[in-house]
Amino acid sequence: MSEDVKRPVALVGLMGAGKSAVARALGERLGTAVADLDALLEAESGRSIGQLFEERGEPWFRAREGELLREALDAGARVVACGGGLVLTPRHRALLRQRCRVVWLQVTPHEAARRIGGDAALRPLLAGGDVAQRLERLLEERRPLYAEVADLTLPTDGADPESLAERIVIGLEHVA
Repeated sequence: MSEDVKRPVALVGLMGAGKSAVARALGERLGTAVADLDALLEAESGRSIGQLFEERGEPWFRAREGELLREALDAGARVVACGGGLVLTPRHRALLRQRCRVVWLQVTPHEAARRIGGDAALRPLLAGGDVAQRLERLLEERRPLYAEVADLTLPTDGADPESLAERIVIGLEHVA
């Protein structure tokens, strides 16, 4: 097995792309440890992502999310569900490229808005205004950053987590 194939898989993409669900399915398929950075952040703080944004601010949140990525990788996580904005920080993108095989789970803003549904109010970057439009703006800002780190890109609209996990396994065999 090549060194590249041994590297953990990190899932990136817009909120609503299915990173958490696909990470669980991929972890089950591979029989390996999974780290969901947003869930880890909420568990360690006892606060929701929205509360953390409000109380600590986005700069603190982004810095802590990067620390958690490094901690998860150092602890042996083989599959990591990254927060949608992790790629905004250059050093986090560098860490992803150096230590992971990165899969960009692409979702259209309309589909992401549908998946998020009533939870949009709990997501600080979607507060106020049309959710699909806000997601479109986030995607426009982040698209080149997701593309920069991605070893594999998969559209998720209309796909279930298990089929996406299968496509990731097959797809990464061809890029490794």
